[in-house]
Amino acid sequence: MRDLGAGLRYLGQGQRWVLAHGRWFGFGLLPALITLVLYAAALTALGFYADDIAAWATPFADDWGSTGRALTRGVFAVMLWVGVLMLAVVTFAAVTLLIGEPFYEKLSERVEQSEGGLPEGTVDQPLWRELWTALCDSVFVLFRTLLLTIPLFFLGFVPLIGQTVVPVLGVCVSGFFLTLELASVALQRRGVPVRERLAMLRQRKALALGFGVPLVLAFLVPLLAVPLMPGAVAGATLLVRDLVGARPAPGAAPGGPAPYGGPQPAYGMPGQPAPPYGQPPAPPGYGPTGRA
Repeated sequence: MRDLGAGLRYLGQGQRWVLAHGRWFGFGLLPALITLVLYAAALTALGFYADDIAAWATPFADDWGSTGRALTRGVFAVMLWVGVLMLAVVTFAAVTLLIGEPFYEKLSERVEQSEGGLPEGTVDQPLWRELWTALCDSVFVLFRTLLLTIPLFFLGFVPLIGQTVVPVLGVCVSGFFLTLELASVALQRRGVPVRERLAMLRQRKALALGFGVPLVLAFLVPLLAVPLMPGAVAGATLLVRDLVGARPAPGAAPGGPAPYGGPQPAYGMPGQPAPPYGQPPAPPGYGPTGRA
C-alpha cells in the first residue's frame, strides 16, 4: 500500500513541478496536442468502420437470427473499440515522447537537477540514436502489452467476467506499461536497457500501478492527456530516482532497505561516492581504488 501511495504522490509532484515552471509546461503541450489529433482521427475512423470490421470478423453469425447476430457483432465492435482505446492510452505516451524527444529529455534533466543533480555516468547520445533507441524500446513495450491485452480482449466476451474483471485488469496492464514508457526517459539516460527496466518495475509493481493507473483513467477523459503529459514525464523522473535509490520513497522509514539498484547503507570511508548503477559497493574501509 505504501508503494501505491508513493506512485500516486510522484504523479502529483510531477504535475506541481511543471506548474511551478510554466515555461516547461507550455513547451510540453505541443507534442501531446499533435499526438492527440492523430489519435482522435484514428479512433473516429475506427468508430465509423467498427460495424463493418465486426461483420468481417464474425462470418459464423451470418445465418443467425437478427437479434443474436446484432448482439454478437455489437459486443465485438464495442470490445474492439475499447481494446484499441486502451492500447492508444499506452502508445500515446510513446508517440508523444518520440515527437517531443528533445524537449522531454531536457525536461527530465531539469527535474533531476532540481532534485540533487544528474546521476553519475549519464549516457549522452546523438539525437538520432536516442530516437532510434526510443523507437525500438517502444516496439518492445508494445509487443509485451499486446501479449496481455489480446487475451483480455477475448476474455471480454465471457459473461459477467468480461464486463467486470477484464476492464479492471485492462486498466492495470495499461497503467503498468504506461509507467514503463514514461520512466524510460530517465532510465535510458542511465544506460538501463529496456528489459532491465521491465524487471525493475516488476519488482515494484505497486509503485508502477500507483503512478500509471490514475494516469490511464485521466487519459481516458477527452483532451485531459495533453495538459497532463509534461507533468507525467516530470513525475516519472521522480519515480525513477526512487526506483534506483537516488532518493527515498515518500513515507519510507529512514535507514530502510535500499530499492532495487539503489545504494547500500555503507560504501566505505566517509564521503566516498556511491558506485555506478548496477555495480557492487567497495568493501568497508576501502577507497575508490580498492586500497585502504
